[in-house]
Amino acid sequence: MEETNKPLAHGFDVAAIRAAAANMDEGAVTEGYAADREAVIAMLNDALATELLCVLRYKRHYYTVSGPNTGHVKAEFLEHAQQEQDHADTIAERIVQLNGSPNFNPATLTARSHAEYDESEDVQAMVRANLIAERVAIESYRQMIAAIGDKDPTTRQMLINIMAVEEEHADDMRDLLSH
Repeated sequence: MEETNKPLAHGFDVAAIRAAAANMDEGAVTEGYAADREAVIAMLNDALATELLCVLRYKRHYYTVSGPNTGHVKAEFLEHAQQEQDHADTIAERIVQLNGSPNFNPATLTARSHAEYDESEDVQAMVRANLIAERVAIESYRQMIAAIGDKDPTTRQMLINIMAVEEEHADDMRDLLSH
């Protein structure tokens, strides 16, 4: 059997792999990036706005919840606020990796967010508002994942990971609802 002089097996496009060394100003975005980068960045900026609004909503609920036997609810709100902040940070980092600019503009935050802010005073109303917001986030992420498909595996995996945490949050909020 005759040996071939291919540097890499499996039919890889060696020229494309070597071309990735060019255009270093593009950072992580190589010529092989298949998604519409601007559309992905816009989608991620909306997700960033949603996560930031969720941080604010959970923080408000954390600081304002009161009443007997609400310590566990307060702790859940704080934990979720911290996790939503982690999501926002992860999304902002990905936007930068895609050579975009994360939009933290507070003047347009609520208009860009998929979820809503909430000023409920009642514990059960707070929990319901958070459950609704988590369900909105889950559906938003599901649609983003579908839209990206296999064109940007890194962003897709990030969104899948975030959505999994949002599903946990929804379960937590559902469990806190009194029946």
